[in-house]
Amino acid sequence: MKREATFMRKALTSKPSHFLPRKERIVVPSLLDTDFYKLTMMQVVLHQYASAWVRYAFKWRNWDEMHLKGSLENFKSKVDEEIEKLCRLRFQEDELAYLVSIHFFKPDFIEYLRLFHFNSSYIKTSIEEGQLKINIEGPWLTTILYEIPVLAVVSELYSRMHGVDDATWMKEGRKHLKDKVAFLNKAITPKQNFKFAEFGTRRRTSYAWQEEVLQYLISHCGDMLVGTSNVHFAMKLGIRPIGTMAHEFFQAHQQLGPRLVDSQKVALQCWADEYRGELGIALSDTMGFDKFLKDFDRFFSLLFNGCRQDSGDPVLWTEKLIAHYKKMRIDPKSKSAIYSDGLTFESAVDIFNRFNNQIQTSFGIGTDLTNDCGFIAPQLVIKMVGCNGNPVAKVSDSEDKGMCEDQEFLGYLHKVIREDINSEN
Repeated sequence: MKREATFMRKALTSKPSHFLPRKERIVVPSLLDTDFYKLTMMQVVLHQYASAWVRYAFKWRNWDEMHLKGSLENFKSKVDEEIEKLCRLRFQEDELAYLVSIHFFKPDFIEYLRLFHFNSSYIKTSIEEGQLKINIEGPWLTTILYEIPVLAVVSELYSRMHGVDDATWMKEGRKHLKDKVAFLNKAITPKQNFKFAEFGTRRRTSYAWQEEVLQYLISHCGDMLVGTSNVHFAMKLGIRPIGTMAHEFFQAHQQLGPRLVDSQKVALQCWADEYRGELGIALSDTMGFDKFLKDFDRFFSLLFNGCRQDSGDPVLWTEKLIAHYKKMRIDPKSKSAIYSDGLTFESAVDIFNRFNNQIQTSFGIGTDLTNDCGFIAPQLVIKMVGCNGNPVAKVSDSEDKGMCEDQEFLGYLHKVIREDINSEN
């Protein structure tokens, strides 16, 4: 509590970045300005896959809906400038001390972070067919942290260059935020155990706006807010960092494991070997939920605290998960279901009311909190597409969220998944 109070005092006495001149405005101020699961995965990579070589690709899913003011060439040049700034960042001593206080981060990982910095030779931007392209390729250990800050850079630069001035969109954003929280406080009674975390770093309108959102949530949501995925703000505001693993962890194992059909089992076992029961929420949709449940046998179902839903129908997903736990002779009420797929408070409350008496529920809410300011939010992703020179794929339960650059590999992966689901074992 003493450490949290110190970080809170620093936050309250620091000058908010939205009061700075535009040329001094912070986009990504710290290497901790990232999602927690990037650091938890990074430790596993250091210990078990330090030699793995990977490639990531950028995708702007709703580019056709965007209204960029000015040339795309100018936008790209500003992205490049911010990437150069990222490459000058280092972990600071107070940031490392904060990570040391998180008991499952090991001393050798902290010492590696002390030396870490981004290498600009591993990231390239270009314009192809009228769209921004970003390619990241290099050692997994030294490229894994690029995703979140690069997406935050692109998202904030779009906010600055889409033609609506800051005062206008911030006024709209504050109104929306106030209405959302008012709805939540009316919909949930004090006795109900509704829990949510803020998950909006990668698509935030700006760094300053994400901080303002979090401060408002802390002030007005009480114990319903359990934390944030953003490590920098968790440290600064004295709240809990939230996260375990992302799709790339399972994707990489498609080329790191002994057999493609067993890749998810290998990834889950690898995670268990590293964290020994900590960080026990498993992501469930990298190869489709049905295949995940086939791999998530009684051993893993007992070992992991629960699962995270990030695509597909959340109602169907929850019904399948509850049935699976019952089949494994496990009380679903002892396990957690975490939801993080394009949620709003309204959709989260609907899911909570439907299932909270059957399984423990919690919600990660991102874009709807950090980029709902009166204009269309950019839908940006960076996904792993290759590992050790071979293709990998995300097979999502939502068709538009899948990603693979090699159709032959994707077809083979689908065949492996179908055959395994239909097999007796």
